[in-house]
Amino acid sequence: MYQVVGITKTRTVRVLWALHEMGLEFERIIAPSRSPEILAVNPSGKLPALIVDGTPIIDSTAIITYLADKHGQLTYPAGTVERAQQDSFTHFILDELDAILWTAARHTFVLPQDKRIKGIKDTLRWEFARSIDLLQGRMGDGPNLMGEKFTIPDIILTHIGGWARVSNFDVPDGKLREYFRRQIKRPAYIAASNS
Repeated sequence: MYQVVGITKTRTVRVLWALHEMGLEFERIIAPSRSPEILAVNPSGKLPALIVDGTPIIDSTAIITYLADKHGQLTYPAGTVERAQQDSFTHFILDELDAILWTAARHTFVLPQDKRIKGIKDTLRWEFARSIDLLQGRMGDGPNLMGEKFTIPDIILTHIGGWARVSNFDVPDGKLREYFRRQIKRPAYIAASNS
């Protein structure tokens, strides 16, 4: 059985959501970042980790990609054009949205006070808004990023949408906000968020 190390109010929720979407059994090890439980499997102390037969996998995207590939869900097969498009969405979301929010967090509470750059959030908000516009231009008319099929980037993007909201990064009314409203109604999202 899979073991998930982490707490819900982190990127751990991405892994929990994927597990719920796929109907897979798992055990929780509730542990905050830099706790002895996570340091035992990830020297950086970052969350989450997935323990598979005693072997840890770290990084939420690596974990959900492993699970999706192993169980043939939430993904297109490797070597297909659809998989390349899916991976393109995933990398864009991580590079252009997730990285911005993580940089804002680092300069708000992660880094030591003397290492934080004042005023960086103005630049990050501008960059975030620009990336949101680019993403909305790439989105089709389906309920999910890849049309009818719910895939890995849907999990990552929806998590980022919630993170943006609580971090005061604006997502304007329109296609993307409607997308978020649909995704957070998914039963697996609700189960993961409440676990």
